[in-house]
Amino acid sequence: MISEQKILFVFIWGCCALCSAGDIEQQRPSGNFKNPAAVKEVLSGKRTVANAAWWGFNEGDSTAALQEAMNSGAGTVIVPYMGKDWVVRPLRLRSNLEIIFEPGVVITAKKGEFRGKNDCLFSATGKKNIRLRGYGATLRMQKADYMGSDYQQGQWRHVLCFVECTNVSVLGLTLRDSGGDGIYLGQGGTERPPCKDVLIKDCTFDNNYRQGISVISAENLRITNCIFKNTSGHSPSAGIDIEPNESRNKLINIVVSNCVSENNQGRGFVVALHKLTKLSADISILFVDCYIKGCGRGLEVGTHSNEGPKGSVEFRNCVIDDALSAGIWIVTNTRSFDLRFIDCKIKNANSANAFPKKKYIFSDKEYSFPIVLRTRRQKAFEKTGDIQFIDCYVYDKKPRPAIYVRTSYTGAINAKGTIYVQNKLAEKLVAGPDAENMSLKVERIPR
Repeated sequence: MISEQKILFVFIWGCCALCSAGDIEQQRPSGNFKNPAAVKEVLSGKRTVANAAWWGFNEGDSTAALQEAMNSGAGTVIVPYMGKDWVVRPLRLRSNLEIIFEPGVVITAKKGEFRGKNDCLFSATGKKNIRLRGYGATLRMQKADYMGSDYQQGQWRHVLCFVECTNVSVLGLTLRDSGGDGIYLGQGGTERPPCKDVLIKDCTFDNNYRQGISVISAENLRITNCIFKNTSGHSPSAGIDIEPNESRNKLINIVVSNCVSENNQGRGFVVALHKLTKLSADISILFVDCYIKGCGRGLEVGTHSNEGPKGSVEFRNCVIDDALSAGIWIVTNTRSFDLRFIDCKIKNANSANAFPKKKYIFSDKEYSFPIVLRTRRQKAFEKTGDIQFIDCYVYDKKPRPAIYVRTSYTGAINAKGTIYVQNKLAEKLVAGPDAENMSLKVERIPR
């Protein structure tokens, strides 16, 4: 027999449970349709979770609904699957906002719009605490239109554009068909901060015009478990391009891990430090456990200045497979930062068969080698800093050297370490006017 005390306890617990369930239900989006009453509750602060459909989904143009939902003050905005695309014009993100795109959701740039060269699908400047989550969802623009004669040509119509933003997460989304980059991370005027504390995870970047991601200025950036493919249209057409615009831009604590770059017209991954100087902040960039396949070039590192930044750029356990030209291409004029390749492998470089017919006569054909080391200018300058290859491998079936070195004067390249080459057809493993002045060991391994 149940005691009165137990009955009282069950009654009280049941009341608490009902109250708790009511609170949860109050926050839960109910109904993917226009709901003025729910909107009013969001605007009053009674609800902190909003459903964008409450502002009225319009299959022809849902810009107003989505923008008003984001501006409502709700901490979380859910974009529900409606069976049709959310067609929009350029949208602005605010601070302290989480957007959850349900599986199957497609946000599509409205055709005929985005006329401005800097019109982006979503953009934010100087904002903080932004989280975009969309496993199974897509953000899509109209790349073919922007490349046509009806549009003013430009390379800045990005899917996501963040300038001077802090604490940003982009998770699980597919970003495609931009007129610029999938994601742009930038810095504005003088004395303005870089993008900081950014996580980009589990995303796919497909068929973008300039880059999958452009990193202009960033501190504490993590890009992990992402796929970059089919970039084409505007140079450098890379998976990721880390390339500051000015000497004050920062590249601090950047890690790219477990990413795939495939079938990009240009490079797999690029680190282009031309605009940085000895006055720039120290750089720290790491690519680890990444795979590059079928890109125009594999990995590229470039500098122009004779007095570049201090710090390090490192590629660790990266594989370059079937590059159309060079697997690793380095052009450098500076000795300031350390450049390291650790446990990296190159297989089937120059798969487009650009190798010249005449032996070891090169100019624009130098890209045909698995590894190219070169300087850019034709006048004397200081030696470069150490370029280290630590237990790297080249697998090749063509009758050519594994490495070609071209410099503006003898002794300009200082490469060290060990590269193992599997190629029974190569008469020699290193070619170029500066080949004899390196400390680099290049050893043949049996096939």
